[in-house]
Parts: sequence; structure tokens; C-alpha cells
Amino acid sequence: MEYSSNDDFQDMSLTKFESMLKTNDVLFFDSSEFENIIHHYLENGKIALAKKAIKLGLQQHPTSINLSLFKIEIYILENKFDDANTLLDDLHNLEPNNEEIYIQKANVLSKQDMHQEAINALLIALDLSQAPDDDGDLYGLIGMEYLFLDQFENALIYFKKCLDVNLTDYSALHNVMYCFDFLDQNQEAIDFLNVYLDKNPYCEVAWHQLGRQYFAIKQYEKANASFDFAIISDDTFIGAYIEKGKVLEKLKKYTEAIENYKITLALDDPTSFALLRIGHCYEKLGEDDLAVQFFDRTVKEDPLLDKGWIAITKFYIKHQNYQKALYFINKAVNIDNDNVLYWKLYAQINQRLNFLEEAERGYKHALDLGNYELDTWLSRTDILINLGEYEASIFNLLQSLEFYPESAEIEYRLGGLYFKLLQTDKGHYHLKNGLRINADYDFIIEELFPCLLNKPMVKNIISTSKKSSN
Repeated sequence: MEYSSNDDFQDMSLTKFESMLKTNDVLFFDSSEFENIIHHYLENGKIALAKKAIKLGLQQHPTSINLSLFKIEIYILENKFDDANTLLDDLHNLEPNNEEIYIQKANVLSKQDMHQEAINALLIALDLSQAPDDDGDLYGLIGMEYLFLDQFENALIYFKKCLDVNLTDYSALHNVMYCFDFLDQNQEAIDFLNVYLDKNPYCEVAWHQLGRQYFAIKQYEKANASFDFAIISDDTFIGAYIEKGKVLEKLKKYTEAIENYKITLALDDPTSFALLRIGHCYEKLGEDDLAVQFFDRTVKEDPLLDKGWIAITKFYIKHQNYQKALYFINKAVNIDNDNVLYWKLYAQINQRLNFLEEAERGYKHALDLGNYELDTWLSRTDILINLGEYEASIFNLLQSLEFYPESAEIEYRLGGLYFKLLQTDKGHYHLKNGLRINADYDFIIEELFPCLLNKPMVKNIISTSKKSSN
């Protein structure tokens, strides 16, 4: 459906229509005026006014196919698919060769997750099209339906057809690249973009995408050159400066990377990503004061960005300033209590500070949130052992066995704990298990349960096992 591009004409029609609604006067509009009015309301999300315009439009122009098609759009928005299909059938009987009817039919089918049927309807619309040079939108709709079906090769075919119709359809270009990315076809994407750029050499979007593809296959010099061309094509293209900064970091050109990130700060409001990367670059250059300054700006700019809190916390851990690290990780935990990474750092810092109860609480939180890494189970166990919480240690280890049934580190600890609690049968069983899995890990007994090495039974189990393995 075509809509008038005359803004003054449309404004006059809208003013006249809204005046009519206020006064209850009945004024005449031609069908194209109604179409423009309805289109305006739908574009601006004013569904109630669009429905009024459709109703009045059909009262004045009951045979208008286009106005009926707008009614179908409303039915689709309201999930009234049966009503939409009934009206579509009526319209099809009136105009069986109207491509818009098939497009709306496809829309109904797509909303009901019948994507192959939607494609079939769109292909009919394509056959009925009277203007092949304007079929880009149809190709795009077919491409999107193939995306819904995860048929990326077919989607790629149709998004490419969009670009054949309209070289500057950058939405289609992004979809083409999305398909290439999903298919892990970096070289094919590069070949496609080079051909595309021969036809459209000043397209900053294509240069940017080409740089991303070279970056993905670690051809950093070519990626850098591509981002340079993107910037030449549009020197306000923030994404190109960001990507160029990332490439320069890979090339260890940290000062140049900082310059590019800082350009983005001048072009627009600071982004937490750029601030964070600048901080990391200064850290690589050994300029710690500037690094921590930008990490601090990062968390102030975006308190929900976990990478910012992790960066500033790890900075202080690296410099063994555990009190300062604890200060920042406490702030992070207060903002997002369900972040596993925060709780792991919280536990590790408290452990370094010998705040064992707090460290144990941190590891427990991490486990409760689904962090089932072996080191989390073991770290919590070792703290519980230090706290004399032997029963809790055993319970923790038995839970970890469900995830790591053949872990020598777990078995040695269980063996030692059961001997500690004088449950010698269980101690014997788990210690032998540990020795069977990996005899070299017997140092765990010496480190965590040194007093057990004086017990004849424990010494005998270890020595017998080592002799038999030799």
C-alpha cells in the first residue's frame, strides 16, 4: 500500500479528522486520505484512533480493499486470527490477484508460528507482484520467515536478493551478515563484502562489517584497515572507533587504542564499554592511577555492568590491596545479589583477609546460584575444615560428588574427614578411592589432616596402595 509523502497534506487530513472526532460532525475523506491517517496512527502506536479511522473509512468506502487490509492488521495486533482469515478470504474472492492479500495472509500465518505456510503465501505474492524492482520488502519478509525456521542458508539467499533490489538496504545487509555469522562462514562473508564494496565503496556499514569478519579470523591488520575506511566514510561512526580500539588492543598498540576510545567519548555520551577498555589499556601501559580512574568512572556510568566492578576489584587484588578490593566487591554485591562472579570474588578476598566465616558464606552463595565448579566446592570445604565444621564439610563434599564422581581431591578430603570423626570404614573407603584415582594427590592428607599421618592405619593404606601401583 502506498502512502502520501506530502506532509502538509497529511497534517491537514489529520487535523480535519481529529476535529471531526471532537465535534461529532461527519466529514468526507477520500480513501487515500483515510489510508494515510490510519498509517500515521499505526506508525505512532495509536491503535484506538486507527480503529476509529478504519471504521469511518469503511463506512464511507465499503469496497476499499486497502482499508479492509488495515482492518486485518488490527485483527492481527489483537490476535484475532480467525476474524483476520475470514476477512482475507472475502477479499481474496473479490481480488484474487492482489499481492497485499497474500502478504497479510503470510502475516497471520507467521503470528501463528506457521512459517513455512507464510513463506508459501509470500512466494505467491512475489509471483503476483507488478513491480519487480520494488520486491525488496517481499524478499526481506521471506528471509525473516526462513530465520524463524533456522534455515539460514535460505534466509541468506533472500536477504541477498533484497540488496540486489536496493544496494543501500542496510537492514538487509545486517541480516546477511547475521546469517554468515551464524553459519560460521567468515571467509564467505569477506568475499561477499568485498564484492558489495566494489559497488558501494563508501558504505561505512559494509566496511565496519568487513572489519568484524577479519577480526573474527584474527587478521588484525586487515581489520584495522577496514575500520579506517569505515571512519573515512563516516568520521562520526562510533562503532568503527570502538572496533578499531579493540583491534589496536590485540596489536598491543594501547596508546592508539585509548585515542580511538576517547574519540567515542567526545562524539557522544560516555559508554561504560569505552571507559572500561580505556582502563584496561592504561593498566597494560602500567599507568595505574589512570587505569583505576577509568574503572571508577565505568562503575559510576553503569553500576549494573558486572565487568566494571570485576575489573576494579581485580585491580586491587592484583596490587594486594584486599581491603579496597573488599570495599568494591561489597558495593557490587549490594547492587546485584545474584551475580555468581561477585560472590566468588567476595569469597576469595575474604579468604585472603582470613575472614573465614564471610569467605564460606561467599562460596555457599556461589554454589546456591549454580556455580558448581570444582574449586568452589573444594574452597568451601577447606574453609569449613579450618572452622572445625567437619559434618558440614562432609555434606558439602557428598554434594560435590554428584558432579565430580571421580575426583581424587574430593575423595582424599572425605577420607581425612571420616578418619577425623573416627568413622574408619568410610575413611578407609574414600582414602583408597583417592589413591586409586590419583596416588600423587596424597599430599592433601598432609596439608589438611597432618595428624592423621601418625595413624598406623592411614600410613598403611597409603604405603600399600603406592606399592601395588608400582
